[in-house]
Amino acid sequence: MSALISADEIFSRAEAAAVAATGPDEKALQIDYPELKDKFRHMLGDRKIALCHVNKFLPEGYEDQGRFNLVLLTAGHVVFDVVIGDSYFRYDVVSVGQLDKVQLIDAMWDNREKRREEPFLSLRLMHGEEAHLLLALDDEERASLLKFAAAVAMARNPER
Repeated sequence: MSALISADEIFSRAEAAAVAATGPDEKALQIDYPELKDKFRHMLGDRKIALCHVNKFLPEGYEDQGRFNLVLLTAGHVVFDVVIGDSYFRYDVVSVGQLDKVQLIDAMWDNREKRREEPFLSLRLMHGEEAHLLLALDDEERASLLKFAAAVAMARNPER
């Protein structure tokens, strides 16, 4: 894993993602950024984050909850799945050791807007009836997602 990331740096990444999450035909996100920064500080405390993956597009099932989400992996192998919207902030927390299944899907999706099939990569972290999804549609996102998958796999199933 690379250098550890602080709560304030994670907030900076979330702030940049919030700006990027606004499409040309959409109203910009109405977020109280100082309040959001406090929420990240409260949520993470002094935990150090090893990896952060921003989903530029909300995974299926998250649509009514926000505009974008990010998934974090702490140095202590705890996953935070954070969803952010105009007036919405929620996070789920699960230890990597509590995951029932880790699934990586490398496939094609039908991009109706561009009228062609395009590759995607999806990482599903499942426990009970819950699933936490990481999505990648371009090379930069794929690299982030594959790092996340490797870190989770190593923490969950270390070689003996």
